[in-house]
Amino acid sequence: MRTRIKYSQNFLKSTDLVRSLLEKSSISDGDVVLEIGAGQGIITKQLANKARKVIAFEIDDNLSRKLIETFTNKDLVEVVNQDFLQYELPKYDYKVFSNIPFNLTANIIKKLTFSNNPSKDSYLIVQKEAAKKFIGKPIATTNSLVSVLIQSRFETSVFHEFRKDDFFPRPMVDTVMIRFQKLETPKVLTQDIDLFYDFVTFGFNQFAPSIFKGLSKVLNANAINEVANTKHFSISVKPSQVDISAWVALFEKFKLVGNKSKVLGNYKRL
Repeated sequence: MRTRIKYSQNFLKSTDLVRSLLEKSSISDGDVVLEIGAGQGIITKQLANKARKVIAFEIDDNLSRKLIETFTNKDLVEVVNQDFLQYELPKYDYKVFSNIPFNLTANIIKKLTFSNNPSKDSYLIVQKEAAKKFIGKPIATTNSLVSVLIQSRFETSVFHEFRKDDFFPRPMVDTVMIRFQKLETPKVLTQDIDLFYDFVTFGFNQFAPSIFKGLSKVLNANAINEVANTKHFSISVKPSQVDISAWVALFEKFKLVGNKSKVLGNYKRL
């Protein structure tokens, strides 16, 4: 089975489009940029003109060999013939600009956003439905669990919407480039992030008709009502209808008066 088919990858056709996207990005000549799924190198070449160094991942042996033959300056472009998901992320600051394999979207995004040293700024080409899941509101009508967790440390947005004809082969689905920009000041303190993940995961996974019913198992009614009034949401809504700012406010109350023993480990078990 050809790797492109195996990993559901569609390649961009236009060098001008890639150049335009890079010009609008935050990538500069001081950045180390990871490219996941370099393919035939159309993005790699433009990144090499823009960044200090490109680390280009390509799991297909034939494509990887061609990339090595094309990009001979290893100080500028380092080609890695390896599964990105098995790669240890850099300890230093880095950015990501990639047309990733669609069926690895979830695992790649989680690696880049939940690691100990997440990407400083990521630009990823994904299916539009996947973008809704990982960004949540406002491009989707509700937030998913994973979108709330990501929003605690990242500014998330749709960076560009593509036409189907921008790719070869032409995809059957709508495709966008999403951006995850690491917040200078995260919405949740680093020392509290594991507990926040547990708390939100607990809230999303209760078989309850509303966020009030679900969280009342670990947080008293007065605290939930106070946050609902301050953040202007109804206690009868579902967890997916609550914005990140309200989740953070609920968590701050939970830290003070909540039953932590009931939520610990929820994220890891999920």
